[in-house]
Amino acid sequence: MTEKGIEGKLLSLDANLNYARLAKHVVWLEKKGLIESKIESSEIDVALTKNGSICFNNFKNYLI
Repeated sequence: MTEKGIEGKLLSLDANLNYARLAKHVVWLEKKGLIESKIESSEIDVALTKNGSICFNNFKNYLI
């Protein structure tokens, strides 16, 4: 997700969430400024923001 991008349906499957539930999480993460999303020709592209990347790395380091 951080480099290549993942299609919405694949992201939904990887996250083990149905698409509607995933959409709610995407909206919440956007409001917090952790991700950005764009809709282009019936596809939703999701990318981490700079703050999202920092948060992700901090969380990953916390788990290790």
